[in-house]
Parts: sequence; C-alpha cells; structure tokens
Amino acid sequence: MNNPLSHWLPILRWAPCYRVELFTADAVAASVVTLMLIPQSLAYALLAGMPPEAGLYASMAPLVVYAVFGTSSTLAVGPAAVTSLMTAAALGSVAAAGSVGYAAAAALLALLSGAMLFVMGALRLGVVANFLSHPVISGFVSASGLLIAGSQLKHLLNIPLQGQTLPQIMLSLWQHIGQWHGPTVAIGFGALSFLVWVRRSLKARLYALGFAPLAADVLTKAAPVLALAVTTLLAWTLRLDEGGLRVVGAVSGGLPPLTLPVLDATLWPQLQQLATAALLISLVGFVESVSVGQSLAAKRRERIEPDAELRALGASNIAAGLTGGFPVTGGFSRSVVNFDAGARTPAAGVFTAIGLLLAALLLTPALHYLPQATLAATIVVAVLTLVDLGAFARTWRYARSDFTALALTFALTLLVGVEAGLVTGVGASLLLHLWRTSRPHIATVGRVPGTEHYRNVLRHAVETHANVLSLRVDESLYFANVRPLEDHIAAQVAAHPRIEHVVLQCNAINAIDASAMESLEAITLRLKDAGVKLHLSEVKGPVMDGLRRSDFLEHLTGQVFLTHHQAVTALTAPTDQGLSTPNRP
Repeated sequence: MNNPLSHWLPILRWAPCYRVELFTADAVAASVVTLMLIPQSLAYALLAGMPPEAGLYASMAPLVVYAVFGTSSTLAVGPAAVTSLMTAAALGSVAAAGSVGYAAAAALLALLSGAMLFVMGALRLGVVANFLSHPVISGFVSASGLLIAGSQLKHLLNIPLQGQTLPQIMLSLWQHIGQWHGPTVAIGFGALSFLVWVRRSLKARLYALGFAPLAADVLTKAAPVLALAVTTLLAWTLRLDEGGLRVVGAVSGGLPPLTLPVLDATLWPQLQQLATAALLISLVGFVESVSVGQSLAAKRRERIEPDAELRALGASNIAAGLTGGFPVTGGFSRSVVNFDAGARTPAAGVFTAIGLLLAALLLTPALHYLPQATLAATIVVAVLTLVDLGAFARTWRYARSDFTALALTFALTLLVGVEAGLVTGVGASLLLHLWRTSRPHIATVGRVPGTEHYRNVLRHAVETHANVLSLRVDESLYFANVRPLEDHIAAQVAAHPRIEHVVLQCNAINAIDASAMESLEAITLRLKDAGVKLHLSEVKGPVMDGLRRSDFLEHLTGQVFLTHHQAVTALTAPTDQGLSTPNRP
C-alpha cells in the first residue's frame, strides 16, 4: 500500500528501494554533472549580478530539497540563463549589483518565487503554465538568449557597457568602440572559440581516437573546467589583473550561509516591488522545468506530476533563498547531462550537491585569478543554443496568429525588456485565442454518398436536402463567439426559403456557457417564428448534462438525435424531394 505521505514527499516512493547499483549509477552521473556545474554556476551568478560563490550556493541546497519533493529522476535544479537574466533585470532597480542589499534582495526574490510556486502546487494549479504558449516562450527565450549574449560583451571586451535592452547595449557598445582591452579580448574570445569547438567537435574526435562513450562524454563535459584552469593560470602567472584584466577576486568558501529576510519597515515595500518579477520568474521557471522533465521522463517511459513539480520547485527556491542563493529552476543542459550520464534517481542531485560543497570548501582560493571574460564566454556558448530563429519561419507557415505572438514577444523583449516582453506576449496569446475562438468555423455539411458520414459541402461531393440545413460548429460556444452563429443561421434561413429544419451537429462542441445558452434559446424562438425547427445531434455527455440542468430543452422546438445521420433520416423520411448532389468545388 502506498504511503499517504508520498503524495507530498515523493522521496518515500524510491528511497526504500534504493540499491547499490542505483547508487553507482547516480554517483557516476553526479561526478559528470559536478564538473559541468562548477563553471556554469559561477557564470550564472555573474549573469545575475551576484558574487560567484552564490552560484555554487544556489546549486547545493535546491538539489537536496528537490530530491525530497521532486518526481523526476533526472531533473537537475539550479541557476539557469533566462531566470538569471530575469533576476538581474528585477533587482537592477532595487539595489546596486554586488552590494549587500542586492544579495539580500536576490534571496528575498527566491523566497517569494518559491512561496508562490509551493502555494500553486498545494492548490493544484499546474494548469497555469498553459497560459504561456509555446510561441511566446520560444520568442521570449530566443530574445533573452540574444540579450544575455549582448550583456556579456562588457566582460569579453572589458568596457563599461550599459543597458538592459538591445538598443541600449548597441548604443553603449558604439560609444565605447576602440576602448577594448587587448588581453581581455584574447582571453575571452580564445575561451569562446575553444568552448565552441568543444561543443561541436570534441566528442566526435574522442570517439575517432577510440575513447569509450562514457569517457568521451566526461571529458567533453569537463572541457569548460579546463578552460577555466588554463585562463586562470595565465592570468596568475602573467599578472594580467595588474594590466587591467578583470578577475573574479576573492571568493568566499565554506558552507552556504543562512540568509533570513530582515523584518523591518523596508520588507513590505520590497515584496510589493518584486512581486511581479517573482511571479514571472516562477512561471517561466516552472514551464522550463516541466518541459525538460517531461521530455526526459518520456524517454524512460516514466511520468512526472506537474503539481508535485510546482511544490518541488517552490521548496527548492525557498532553500536557495535561505542559503545565499537566487532564483533557480530545472535547467535544460544540466538535466540532459544528468540523464545522459545515467542518473537513475533524484539521489544523483544530492551527490552533485556534495561535490559542489567540496568545491566550495577546497577550490575557492584557486578562483581568485579566474578571468571574468572566461565566465562570460561560458555564458555566451550556453545561451546561444537557446536562440531558435528558425521558429519564425516554421510558425509563419503554420499559424500567422501564433507568429504574431512570437514576433511581438521577441521584439518587445529585445527592445523594451524581459518583463514587458513576457507580459505582452502572454496578453497577446490570450487576446489571439479570444479572437480565433470568437470566429468559429461553421460548416454546412452533407452526406457522403453511400455512407453515414457528413462532411463540408465546400470540400466534398455530398448529398443535401433543400428542407434541412445541417450545420457543424467546430468550437465550444461561449459569450465571445455565439453571435456569429446567430448571424450565420439567420443568413442561411433567409437565403433558402424552403428550409424547415436546422440541425446543429455538436460533436465538436465541448462546452456551452450561460451566455451561449441564452443565445441558443433566442435562436430557437426566432426560428420558431419563421416556421423552422431547431434540432441538435451528437451532443456530448457533459454538454447534455448542462442542457438538462437548464430549461433549454423545454423550449427546443425540435429533437436531440444521437447521430447526425439519424437526424437527417428522420427529418427527410417522408419525402426525398429536394435531394441534391453538389459538384465538388
């Protein structure tokens, strides 16, 4: 029998069955992921405007907490590119990057985001992620990737680049052209070129040299660590920092600190100021986590629970906020690496956290001379994989309305800012949905000869009857779209005086709201005054239940038929006069 607590604590489902072979697989995966996360965590802390050790802190406690609450065996929680950018954008108006107040605001933002996510999970509101359509997310992520890459030019060129939008960044770049720092450019673009080569070619080269798949994968994932080590050694031996190269500097080591929000008069105003950003970060982070988790789970025929993932991600963010971190989510690259390396349970995340803790305890003194340009190169290589410009052509070919949402989100994110772009994209998606559904497809249908199937008269050669108007409405009926149905029926009846019956084929109608119900009653009365009866066919069970709860059926002048063929047969049985077979258009 399942433990009732396992609904809230999924760790109780797999921990009692944990075996040595699972431990071995998880430990190997954790070693690979740890090698990748050391440079990535430092880089994303830089992107978020936080001290480098905060990236390590944000990758420890959240992994442990996710192992307790999460339902994915391979999702790796920690800092991610897009949420780090959103964190920097949200905190830019609250405090100066690098200050004590900035770090405190980042922790508060993580706590607020975590609380929102956990409450949403407790209330089973995982469905809210559906309001972020794929075109909106695609446009937002692609634009964010370009913004992130542009923002790192200040570290790759060692210039005081300003701005959070693309025009601002480009203008600032133009104003400082010619001020580039030679050693920084050499270090940064050298590391960038190496990392691009590693991503594209190293694994294939290692395979060609006879390396085993696991060894080749580990070496490929560890290559960014090599870039960090080599550039740090160069900066130290050549004393490049004395010549103007920006390095990380002193990095605090040791255990993650306990960071509690200060309960004073400034807390409530800060919460109000960060609330919108926290909600957007929560939604984007949850969508990214669930998308990655579901895609990886499907490969193993597993499943994740969206509501449990909300709680897990919420608890992970709370843990990050309490241990000197900033908002986290289930990252794509780290989760894929975790999956490919053979992680079998969430315990792999716990082992990864231990590895990062050892790195924080032992390696932080060696990070003093780490060039910021190397971390910037790490970020650029990671985020450019997020940019999917091909989505514009694909979406344009398939759905122009979705292309509008994608392009609007992309443009506003680049030109105005991440929050404005995302909010506008969500609003545009909802408005476009209302616009599409407010113009339902209404087809006049007829019988395919020799069958009981009814199809659109404009697409097929079908049989129709002069006294029966058969209509199929391909949309649920609600307040925004029932008026076109009224107008369409009125126009058809006026144009065909021989019509005695109107039959609505309802197999595509999943719901009818109160406004639509009143409109159907009005349609019935108008048709009755014109000597025409209204009938329904193929009404779905839930819709029929709603009709029975109203008094609509009492006013219906016609009947409700199980199938559309039964309706047409019954209404035309006395005579076949008026039977016609239109030509295919």
